[in-house]
Amino acid sequence: MELNQTEEQPQGLELRDYLRVLHTYWRGIIAITLLVTLLAFGWTFLQKPVYEAQSMGLVTAGAGEDINQTLAGDNLAKSKATSYASVATTRPVAQAVIDELGLDTTPAQLIERIEVETPLDTAELRITASSEDPADARNLADAWVTALMNQVEEIETSGTGAEQAAVQIVALADAALPTSPVSPNVKLTLAIGAVIGLMLGLAYALIRNHLDRRIRSAEMIEKQFGVPVIGTIPVDKRMLDRRKVVETGTVEFQSDRASHAMSEALRELRTNLSFVDVDNPPRIIVVTSSMPGEGKSTVTANLAVTIAASGKRVVVVDGVLRRPVVTSMFDLVPGAGVTDVLSGQADLEDVLQVWGQVPNLAVLGAGRVPPNPSELLGSHAMADMLEQLAAHATVLIDAPPLLPVTDAAILSKVADGAMVVLNAGKTTVDAFDKALGNLARVDAHVLGAILNRVPTQGADAAQYGYYGQYYQQDEEEPTQKGGRRKQKQPRRAPAPASAPVANFDSGSEEEFTALLSGEPLPARRTPQSRR
Repeated sequence: MELNQTEEQPQGLELRDYLRVLHTYWRGIIAITLLVTLLAFGWTFLQKPVYEAQSMGLVTAGAGEDINQTLAGDNLAKSKATSYASVATTRPVAQAVIDELGLDTTPAQLIERIEVETPLDTAELRITASSEDPADARNLADAWVTALMNQVEEIETSGTGAEQAAVQIVALADAALPTSPVSPNVKLTLAIGAVIGLMLGLAYALIRNHLDRRIRSAEMIEKQFGVPVIGTIPVDKRMLDRRKVVETGTVEFQSDRASHAMSEALRELRTNLSFVDVDNPPRIIVVTSSMPGEGKSTVTANLAVTIAASGKRVVVVDGVLRRPVVTSMFDLVPGAGVTDVLSGQADLEDVLQVWGQVPNLAVLGAGRVPPNPSELLGSHAMADMLEQLAAHATVLIDAPPLLPVTDAAILSKVADGAMVVLNAGKTTVDAFDKALGNLARVDAHVLGAILNRVPTQGADAAQYGYYGQYYQQDEEEPTQKGGRRKQKQPRRAPAPASAPVANFDSGSEEEFTALLSGEPLPARRTPQSRR
C-alpha cells in the first residue's frame, strides 16, 4: 500500500499559520498579558515614591569693556561650565552639602542622588536632586548649587592672591517644591508590563503550537501524511450523550442548523467516497480509527443511512467482535450475527436484519463474542461472506481501532479499502502515524481520512471550513409585536426523483434479502396486485 507520505517537513510557519496560532490561543495570550500588566501595577505599590527638584547656576567670566572682551568672556564661561560639571560630582562638594544639611550619609551615596546637566552651547549648570521627601529634594538641590559655588570660587582664587575670582557661578533661582513623584511612573510601568505580557503570550502560543501533537485541521493531515481527507463531520449535540443514528434517509430542512450541518457533511462524504476510485469503486470498506472513542461507529452507521438514501443497497457489518455496538445503535435485535455465520450455526439471510426506516439498508451484527476474534476475521469464510454481500450491496465494516488490536488491519487486507476516523483536536500525530503504519504492513489501501467532531464555534472552528459560520445560528423570523420572536417551523421537502427510497414498497425488503442470499428475485408487487 502506498500512503504517499512525504518526508519533507515544512520549512517554517507562513503568515496564515501565525494567524491561526493567534486565533487558536488568543485566550491564553490575553490572559498572560493581563496577568503581567496586573503584576506590573502591583509592583508600583511596592515602590517608594521618588521626588526630583532642580536648581540652576550660571557661570560668569566678568564684564568686558568692549564687544571683543565680552565675547571672549562668554566663550570662557561656556568652556568653564563643562569643567565645573565634573567638579559638581566630586566628594568635596558632597561633603560640604552633608555638613550644611546635617545628613547622615556618605559622599558616595549622596552623589548617586545628583544629576548634573550642561545644556549645549550654554554656560548653565542644572543640578537635579532626588529624594523620597519633596522638601529634602528641594533643599538638596539648592545646597548643592551653593556648595559648588564655594568650591569653584576656591579653585579660581587658589594661588592667584585675588580676593574675587574672575570666573564664578551665580545661583539663578531656588528650586521649586515638587508636587508629584517622578517614580514610579504608573502609566509607563503599565505600558511596559503590557508589552512584556504580550511578548510572553505570543511566546506561549508559539511554544504550545510547536509542542501540540494533536491533529487540528484537514490541511495538516494532507500535508504531513499525504492522506486525503474525504470528509469532515461537525460536532452534533444529538450525539453527545451516546452513540446513535441521527440520519433518517430523507431530505429535511430543519430550523436546527447544527443538525443540517451533520446531514450536509455526510452527503459530502458520500460524494467524495464515490470519486475515490472511479475505475474500481470500492464495495467493501473498513471504517476504523487509531484509538477508541473517536466516533468511527457513529460515522459508519450514519454514513450507511446517507448512502442508502441515494438508492444504493448498503450492508453494515459489525466487525467489532469484542465489544459490538452496531445493533444497539440501530435499535435492532442483538444476538446472532457474524460469528454465527462463520461458525456455520446460522445462514446469512437468517441473521441479516433490514432497517425499517430505510428498506435498502441491512445490518449484520457481531453475534456471540468469540475467544479468537482475529482468527475469525482473517478466515476464508469471512472473506467469502463479505464477497457474497458485496455482490449486491456496498458493505461498510465497523472495525475496531488499529492500535489496541490487529482486527482492523486484518479486515483491511480483505477489503477494497479503509477509512480512518480521527477526532479533531484529540487524535495525535503519533497515534495516526502508527495507525497508518499498521495498515501499511498488511498492504491495505487507505481511501482517506475522516475528520470527526470538528468544532462549529470558537477559535478552532475557522480551521475546518464553513460549518462554524453558516450552520451555527438557528433561523428566526423577524421580531413581532410584543417583542416575541416566532421560530420558523421545520419544512420538509419532497425526496428528489433521483433517490428511489420513497418508491420502495413492502416488497423491497424481500428483494434485498433475496439478493443477499443468492435466491431469485420475487415478483415485484404493484399497487393493483396488492389490492
